Amino acid sequence: MKKIGLLTFALSLFLAIGCNDAKKKDSEKDNNEAVGVTDTIITITPLMEESPKYSDATLTHPGGQVIEVPAGSVDFNFTVENYELGIQTSNAGKNGLANSAKGQHIHYILDNDPYSAHYESEFSKEISEGEHVLLAFLSRSYHEAVKNPNSFVVKKIVAGNPSEDQKMDVDFSAEHLFYSRPKGTYKGKDTEKVLLDFFLVGTEISEEGNKVKVSVNGGDDYLITEWIPHVIEDMPMGENEIQLTLVDKNLKPIPGPFNSVTRTVTLEE
Repeated sequence: MKKIGLLTFALSLFLAIGCNDAKKKDSEKDNNEAVGVTDTIITITPLMEESPKYSDATLTHPGGQVIEVPAGSVDFNFTVENYELGIQTSNAGKNGLANSAKGQHIHYILDNDPYSAHYESEFSKEISEGEHVLLAFLSRSYHEAVKNPNSFVVKKIVAGNPSEDQKMDVDFSAEHLFYSRPKGTYKGKDTEKVLLDFFLVGTEISEEGNKVKVSVNGGDDYLITEWIPHVIEDMPMGENEIQLTLVDKNLKPIPGPFNSVTRTVTLEE
């Protein structure tokens, strides 16, 4: 009888400990889910699928490096050569990236704000009184920038009669980083593989020289040493924070009005 009693006691103790451990694990799981902790590691890797090069594509705009316009609605008339707007890039839909159904386009970026996409070379934009920096470049239908010496336009725009505090001193011979992708909200399958892309003006990046430092949701820094598109995978659903910084060979930030930027993008089921 004593042996049976001891065995029953030991079994009861084992079951009680097991139940407590299970409750503890469930509680930890709930807490982790509440603060967005997951076992998934966000990865940043070069885009493996090679895109059409468009090495002779050109984008130009009349006028010099500085253009003066009235504040308000401003008409833009770009010239595009060796590149067709409004068609699908040949490998669209094959690389897993979000793709515009309207086709290839121009990314228009003012003061490094989020770009607007334009599928024709002539369009109008509202520009507030002041001095601004315009970057426009050719984009594939899945929003990857065409990167060659003639695929972009960068200018200073003087709109209206800027006051002293509306003026901007920009050195176009200096090193500049402009943010492009990711942008906005991604849904469904488009959340699996998110394009990371940016535009460099007046600088190059390499293992030995300048680099672009990337951080997602405040995680570990990732250094990009080659100006090619990358993809971000395994970001959690909801809001995600992307930070890009242009740094020198010693990983020190390079001064510039746009060389460090943080954006929030949203992923939805």
